[in-house]
Amino acid sequence: MKLLLLLGLVILAECGMVKVPLRKGESFRSRLNRLGLLGEYLRNNPYNPATKYFPSLAQTSAEPLQNYMDIEYFGTISIGTPPQSFTVIFDTGSSNLWVPSVYCSSPACTNHHMFNPQKSSTFQATNTPLSIQYGTGSMTGFLGYDTVQVGNIQVTNQIFGLSETEPGSFLYYSPFDGILGLAFPSLASSQATPVFDNMWNQGLIPQDLFSVYLSSFSQGQSGSFVLFGGADTSYYSGSLTWVPLTAETYWQITVDSISINGQVIACSGSCQAIVDTGTSLLAGPSSPISNIQYYIGANQDSNGQNVLNASCKRHYELLLLLYFGKKLISLTCLVISQDEQGCTSGFQAMNLPTNSGDLWILGDVFIREYYVVFDRANNYVAMAPIA
Repeated sequence: MKLLLLLGLVILAECGMVKVPLRKGESFRSRLNRLGLLGEYLRNNPYNPATKYFPSLAQTSAEPLQNYMDIEYFGTISIGTPPQSFTVIFDTGSSNLWVPSVYCSSPACTNHHMFNPQKSSTFQATNTPLSIQYGTGSMTGFLGYDTVQVGNIQVTNQIFGLSETEPGSFLYYSPFDGILGLAFPSLASSQATPVFDNMWNQGLIPQDLFSVYLSSFSQGQSGSFVLFGGADTSYYSGSLTWVPLTAETYWQITVDSISINGQVIACSGSCQAIVDTGTSLLAGPSSPISNIQYYIGANQDSNGQNVLNASCKRHYELLLLLYFGKKLISLTCLVISQDEQGCTSGFQAMNLPTNSGDLWILGDVFIREYYVVFDRANNYVAMAPIA
């Protein structure tokens, strides 16, 4: 009863909450498509979303950071005194903060904002190297400390990575400079303390939680946000469904079953799912994802994308149900992009390791439908339909 009371009260504290706007921009995939480079890129770089969670699965030809290729939501932070601004992904699927530095000579760094420690009076260097593995490549650099501003929160003595090398062509074309991880400290490379942990430890937010709202296609580029320290009840309808975490690494929960139009297609004996703002798709094992693509009439085009033809309207007839105990989350057909030609399916198959069990990734196409609360104090994820 005490826990339920806490969960009921945790969303009520408004004093001290900090809302960080996210803007909706052009994704890496859209940019390559516009430049006529997408087909060649996908042929040369086979895409398996599972490599983010199982790096050993990466093939020698795999491009690092591919899970971010459809991300369209970006925020701005600043580092240093005076502040230097960077565009970042707020990623619940990783834990480190890193940005390019002036010591990086990789092409991917030179066309992005680069942090210059010599221009910050509050920067403190360390001798600790940093290497973050992404697929078969890695971002290498070193760790430093400085003041990081997120919204109107100033996090002092925040440890972060300054890149010296950034692999592959992905980051060269990426619309973001770096990544701000919002997963658990256990995932952080070099045991770096995540930004959110320092927000809470330094008493900068009223509650040990944050929440995410992502705007729909019809709302244009603005409206999305990450809210640190609470939840905004005006952005969702009904009551929140609280689901306990099964691991303190990713924001990982148990799904008891998944059905389409009343027929169970996956997780009949339960399975695991990760709620990840750093992955744009709803990804799952190949067989049930293939069934979903068939139900919604998605066909692969010459670039390997699962495309829905016509206006998409008839595809919204599919009802996908995710059961969490006796609670259920209902979804209509999810799309990753849509225009006058049609839309692209937001479902993606994953090739998982043998004996790993079924794993599903609830990415941005899911979060566009549901307001999500990430509760570190009680180790829960909570979800409610957007208002």
